[in-house]
Amino acid sequence: MKRIVAVNSNCYHGYSIDDAVAGIAAAGFHYIELTATKGWTEHVFPTMSFNELNRIKDSLKAAGLKPFSMSGHTNLMDTARIGDFVNNMRLANFFGCDYIVSSIGEAHLKDQAVASNEQVAAHIRGLLPYLEEYNLTLVLENHGEHSTGAVIKEIVELVGSPRVKLNYDTANVIYFAGIDPLDDLPGCVDRVGHLHIKDKLGGKGEWNFPALGQGRVNFARILEILDAAGNDSPLSIEIEFTSAGPKDLAEINQAVKTSYDYLKSLGLEI
Repeated sequence: MKRIVAVNSNCYHGYSIDDAVAGIAAAGFHYIELTATKGWTEHVFPTMSFNELNRIKDSLKAAGLKPFSMSGHTNLMDTARIGDFVNNMRLANFFGCDYIVSSIGEAHLKDQAVASNEQVAAHIRGLLPYLEEYNLTLVLENHGEHSTGAVIKEIVELVGSPRVKLNYDTANVIYFAGIDPLDDLPGCVDRVGHLHIKDKLGGKGEWNFPALGQGRVNFARILEILDAAGNDSPLSIEIEFTSAGPKDLAEINQAVKTSYDYLKSLGLEI
């Protein structure tokens, strides 16, 4: 099944957006997920100058990379952060993205508020007019306390809009919940609209996310589950290395190219 295959610029955490664009394009990819995650990776961000945002936009075009998606993680349980997420949606629209990704809580900051699934769903329903205006699909990531596809599926169904789907992260379900994605994905695949394909070494709570094909995630079976469900959702590669991080830019570039070669070996068109 033909699908978009991209790289999340978060692979280049600690390096510049220019480094990310150069490395992703050189590996042979044509799509990029931009990262605008407050307090973590701010490759693009609403507070950047218009000149800088235009410079980045022009550099993407020159490199042949389409920004189809944006990670704009914000605590959607916290009404004080909803305005920040609206700004992230405006930023995604500026870059011409089709998808915006968010966890339910903060991705890398401390949550300042918590809420029930019903309350979160109500907050998200309040965002639907913006999603319509900017022609975006919000894809909610299994992350943190909301680490399984089953939990995110419940919230997606409470929202009840085709503008809101699940971003399935294949390694988060192991890292946060200790559950194999092959046991979790089949039950929520009907609500999946976007995936972070991330590999994993070690068990629950161990920060080790290598290049694709070098960990324990069975991506051939992941693709089979998606194909069997008729699900052609885009795949965005995310490599987060170990807690020590990559030793240099060359290691990231090699991991991105290794992931490209691995996915090609599975028969994916990139």
